[in-house]
Amino acid sequence: MATADVEVRRSKRRRRTVSAYRDGERIVVLIPASFSQADEAEWVETMVARIERSEKKAQLTDADLLERAEALSDRYLGGLASPGSVRWVGNQNTRWGSCTPVDRTIRLSERLQAMPGWVVDYVIVHELAHLIEPGHDASFWAWVDRYPQSERAKGYLLGWSAAAQITPPSEFEPADSD
Repeated sequence: MATADVEVRRSKRRRRTVSAYRDGERIVVLIPASFSQADEAEWVETMVARIERSEKKAQLTDADLLERAEALSDRYLGGLASPGSVRWVGNQNTRWGSCTPVDRTIRLSERLQAMPGWVVDYVIVHELAHLIEPGHDASFWAWVDRYPQSERAKGYLLGWSAAAQITPPSEFEPADSD
């Protein structure tokens, strides 16, 4: 495994606690200023391993995604949307996901891997709904809105897009029906 880029921050106010978090490509480890070099080395190794384990555990495989999609279809779409495959892709920078109804393939942007599971589930339900209704009309949105956290997930994705200063994909917002 490649060694992570690590930044250690010492704090005079911190007495005993050690914490760490991911900041982009870097792992930041926060330790008390009173720690020796040996304490620092031991805690950095421990905290980096903890974060890397957590990240590895959190990543769903393509098989996991397919299983998750099938369960979501059963739960919210009456089992009517049956995907052929669901996989992560790294080439979707302007979309959260895409669906090809002809071969029932669903592709999810790798950017979603860092987001809460309920947001990933929303995008999966959105793409599954395309297997029932190909467009973004009122019937389509009625299917999507069966997922109880739809509005919350749309808000999360819009907020994430604003924070990242990117234009959110328009297909995740229903057209006004005035």
